[in-house]
Amino acid sequence: MIDVTAADETSDDARARGNVWRLAAAQALTGANSAVIFATGSIVGATLAPSVSLATVPLSMYVLGLAAGTLPTGAISRAYGRRTAFIVGTCCGTLTGALGAFAILHSSFWLFCGATFLGGLYGAVAQSYRFAAADGASVAFRPKAVSWVMAGGVFAGVLGPQLVQWTMDIWPPYLFAFSFVMQALVALVAMAVLSGVDAPKPAAADLHGGRPLLEIAKQPRFIAAALCGVIAYPMMNLVMTSAPLAMKMCGLTVSDSNFGIQWHIVAMYGPSFFTGSLIARFGAPRIVALGLALEAVAAMIGLSGITAPHFWATLFVLGVGWNFAFVGASALVLETHRPQERNKVQAFNDFLVFGMMAIGSFSSGQLLAHYGWNAVNWVVFPPVLLGLAVLSLASFARRRAKLRALEEIPDPSI
Repeated sequence: MIDVTAADETSDDARARGNVWRLAAAQALTGANSAVIFATGSIVGATLAPSVSLATVPLSMYVLGLAAGTLPTGAISRAYGRRTAFIVGTCCGTLTGALGAFAILHSSFWLFCGATFLGGLYGAVAQSYRFAAADGASVAFRPKAVSWVMAGGVFAGVLGPQLVQWTMDIWPPYLFAFSFVMQALVALVAMAVLSGVDAPKPAAADLHGGRPLLEIAKQPRFIAAALCGVIAYPMMNLVMTSAPLAMKMCGLTVSDSNFGIQWHIVAMYGPSFFTGSLIARFGAPRIVALGLALEAVAAMIGLSGITAPHFWATLFVLGVGWNFAFVGASALVLETHRPQERNKVQAFNDFLVFGMMAIGSFSSGQLLAHYGWNAVNWVVFPPVLLGLAVLSLASFARRRAKLRALEEIPDPSI
């Protein structure tokens, strides 16, 4: 029986590995979507918006799209399979580029906001790539599968900002218009890659099985995982979305901004080549704690100066911190549900994360415009401290539960 189980796990891991490579490639291509939007959104917004305080609204609309798309992504995946959800997402990505270019050419701020909202829907589907990589994989392979897919974002960090750099002036005086045309073409390539993912439609028995969502969400482990994700991603997003406009306000160039975003994205995904191994060795809670601490360090760097190297260092350290915190929190989520519960639990987790991001994003432009870059960085510290406290409490509760369970095992010698 043990040999049969081991053989089944090996077979499942072989299928998972095949999916990992496609999903990692799709992560690289899909990451160009967010890279183009974050590198250009606040700058285009400042150009088209009726007020500079609305400059970051396009980025907030992207985050709103992320939040709005998480639960439908889970529902589509649950009913029709993950691959169908992936194709729907890439269709949204193609529309993002087409509508974004049209909005810039016709100087329409609200159409541009609609384009970035569609980009958020595309991004919501892309967030499920990391969970899809773990479907059917053995417990030992899951953190590595999640991490390796996230590593595809390294190439997005190169592709996205370079795409902007090479194309932003092709249609003068319409800055960035052709960048969105290219983004649409990249989304079509991602669609072709994802069409080969081996993700069968869920069995009928899996559609109605499992515990109620509220019961799962009450687990201390899930609360800690979701809260740390809710803190890690929105805090990173707050600083990242404000940075390009803050750099412009400090007299730095678009090239300086593109360089900072490029290395930020590389830092976000580069550690994924080894984050899974770190989680396997030290445990997800320790890696999450390290990531949150690095986000606080990034805010300290941001407070220390406003030169280009200060912004670059802030964005780089922020990216590494996000990787450890977010990949670790994702690994924690995988520990809280059964196979038949995965779509609803993963979608609910992402809804919490990106719903909070959406709320925070709409205030980022106001925060930067009225209180400055320093205020953006100061906001990071209280949530990070809260996350570290809750994570510590959840880990302590888990250790106590294990000790209690050991104490209840009868002594065979008696």
